[in-house]
Amino acid sequence: MSIANHSVNNLVDFIEYAFHQHADLPAFSCLGQTLTFAEIDDKSKDLAAWFQQEAHLNPGDRIAIQLPNILQFPIAVYAALRAGLVIVNTNPMYTPREMQHQFADSGAKALVILSDLFPKFEQIASNTSIETTLVTDAADILTGNKPEVEGATAFNDALSKGKFLQLQQHVNAQLSDVCILQYTGGTTGVSKGAALTHGNIVGNAMQLLERLGDGCKEGEETFICPLPLYHIYAFTVNMVVFFGQGNLNVLIPNPRDINAFVAAIKPFQFTGMSGLNALFVGLCNHPDFKALDFSSFKLTISGGTALTMAAFNLWKQVTGCSISEGYGLSETSPVVCFNKPGFEEVGTVGPPLKGTDVKIIDQNEEAVPDGEEGEVAVKGVQVMSGYWQKADETKLVFTSDGFFKTGDVGIKQASGAIKIVDRLKDLIIVSGFNVYPNEVEDVLVQHPNIVEAAVVSEQDARAGEKVVAYVTINDTIEEREVINFCREQLTGYKVPRKITVMDELPKSTVGKILRRELRK
Repeated sequence: MSIANHSVNNLVDFIEYAFHQHADLPAFSCLGQTLTFAEIDDKSKDLAAWFQQEAHLNPGDRIAIQLPNILQFPIAVYAALRAGLVIVNTNPMYTPREMQHQFADSGAKALVILSDLFPKFEQIASNTSIETTLVTDAADILTGNKPEVEGATAFNDALSKGKFLQLQQHVNAQLSDVCILQYTGGTTGVSKGAALTHGNIVGNAMQLLERLGDGCKEGEETFICPLPLYHIYAFTVNMVVFFGQGNLNVLIPNPRDINAFVAAIKPFQFTGMSGLNALFVGLCNHPDFKALDFSSFKLTISGGTALTMAAFNLWKQVTGCSISEGYGLSETSPVVCFNKPGFEEVGTVGPPLKGTDVKIIDQNEEAVPDGEEGEVAVKGVQVMSGYWQKADETKLVFTSDGFFKTGDVGIKQASGAIKIVDRLKDLIIVSGFNVYPNEVEDVLVQHPNIVEAAVVSEQDARAGEKVVAYVTINDTIEEREVINFCREQLTGYKVPRKITVMDELPKSTVGKILRRELRK
């Protein structure tokens, strides 16, 4: 029986059903090693027991997972869920400043991190509540390596000890209980944790399976996963939906290395892939990718950033496969709309998923007629319970009748599909990653020679958009010096690609900087 037809009470039930139903099938592959569902089951159970009895973590405690796409990621996630913990997905590229905010805000008590990143954590550890740290290296599951890091436990040591511990029956979580804190930004640029419940994630998984239909056959698919599992897009699509159907996920640790990417997927008769616009274009321009066997390839999912018609056509030409574009946000677990494979309405993100209400509203929160622009507002099982410990911020993003206001401008087509045309917020999307201007501006003005700063986007052929900054100064500066200064404070994709010095920034009559006048 398919998971789509199985009754589950929470996300733990969902994953354990997959473990038992598909025990002998391959579940995850990475760096030349493949683990079956049974092997992931055993390792995650051992680690869950260690979390409970050695780390003394209790149901509801938060655990940050700061790993790239390696086998330890799904093991740690499933273990945390089985121990009743709340997962805090964390970008491995974060600077110490960004790590500190997320760890402190979430109140995380434990951390799973690459040993190479541990020195960054040490800089800010005293400003967090983290008491337990597990460290690992990329190939540890294959080699059995146990990194020796003072103040931390090796991931493989925890697995070994967990074998001799009894996993206490997992807490019977309610669908309304939070299981993930997915950090995002907002109109103010302040990073907030979208509190996603068991019901949000399971509900969105079931909605996606219904929309995919025969495009995702149980136990027969091999999906390439180049997008980071710490991002809610790949987390739900790969770690929950495809996993729940008993399918193999091939994890790509570093999709920017196209040569290694293509070499990693060449041995597989893959049937599907999730990605975004810039990645599709980059792959299609690589000669070795063009030479791959696409005879079984039938499903491509796009999200995270707008899909261009040029990318759609190029992908179809190279692979013979169309792209099904969807739309969602961290706050919606993430999928709101999705084009049914084989029935794509190119240029739109497809119709809303089953059980999802989408209305286009004006500034008074009144619905506008079909065909007219307005803000996209969503109600459905996948919509978050709210922002973590931020009741006032939560109220701001919901309408009086309970719709989540996305901040995106859209149009409802006559077909029912939604077309996303612009954003109300000043959000910049670089290769699918969100960049919030206020955060970058706050770092820029810490430079001793910068007085004011305004950050906007410019179109970029590779990444879709790039970050550019306009500043006023009190002394001379070098562009490279400012960019290097930002690199010390910000993850790479947030760093401005260009710095323009101005005599004065455009402002409103009340002194507010007008970013719109700086956009080209």
